[in-house]
Amino acid sequence: MEPLNVLYEDNHIIVVVKPVNIPSQADKTGDEDMLTIIKKYLKEKYNKPGDVYLGLVHRLDRPTGGVMVFAKTSKSASRLSEQVRDKKMHKKYLCIVDGKLENERGTFKDYLLKNEKTNTSKVVDEKTKNAKEAVLDYEVIKYNEEINLSVVKVDLHTGRHHQIRVQFASRGHSLSGDQKYGTRGRGKQLALWAYYLSFIHPTKKEEMTFEYYPEKVGSWKILEN
Repeated sequence: MEPLNVLYEDNHIIVVVKPVNIPSQADKTGDEDMLTIIKKYLKEKYNKPGDVYLGLVHRLDRPTGGVMVFAKTSKSASRLSEQVRDKKMHKKYLCIVDGKLENERGTFKDYLLKNEKTNTSKVVDEKTKNAKEAVLDYEVIKYNEEINLSVVKVDLHTGRHHQIRVQFASRGHSLSGDQKYGTRGRGKQLALWAYYLSFIHPTKKEEMTFEYYPEKVGSWKILEN
C-alpha cells in the first residue's frame, strides 16, 4: 500500500487521493479500505487512544481513483452530507472512452435502473419503475486517432450508480478497461478518475476546490503528448 496522499487537512476535514482498486469503505472482500487507512493515519499522527472518528460523506467506486473528502467530526459529516444531498458538492471526472464522439462537447440525459443482483445499471425508458434521472456534461479534450480513443472531461450533475460508465457505453463509447460495460481494454485498469472536487468548508463556510490528475501510466499515458 502506497503512503496516504493528503492534499489538505485541518481539525474538521481531510482531503486525500484515493488510489485505484481500494474500496471507499469496508466491503465483503475484507480488503483494506480508505476509511480504515485514514483512521490508522490519524491515530498514528496524533497518537490518539481508542477509536478515531471519521465520517464517509461520498464514495468512489473501487476501480476509480481520485480526490475524496472525509469528515473528522460528526458536525462536519452532517454538513458535508447535506451538501451532497443539495448538490452543492461538485465532482468532475476524467475518462478514456472508445472511439471518437460525434460532438466535442454535450450533455447526456438518461434514466437508469440499477439491478441489485448483478450490481449493474442500464439505460431504460423514463416511465420505468424505480428509474432515476442521470445527467452529465462532457468535453472531449483529446482524441488519439492511432488507437481510436478519446480523453473526456465529465461534469457530473447526478451521482447515479455507475453513471458515467453506463451513459457512455450505451452510446457505443464504453470506458477503456471497463469489465462490466466495455469491450475495449479488457483486463486493463478502468480509465476513470475523479480529478476535481469542490465544496463549502463545513465551519469556515469558504469554497474549497481541489484538482489532482492521474499519473501518466497505463492507459493514462495517452495524456503525455
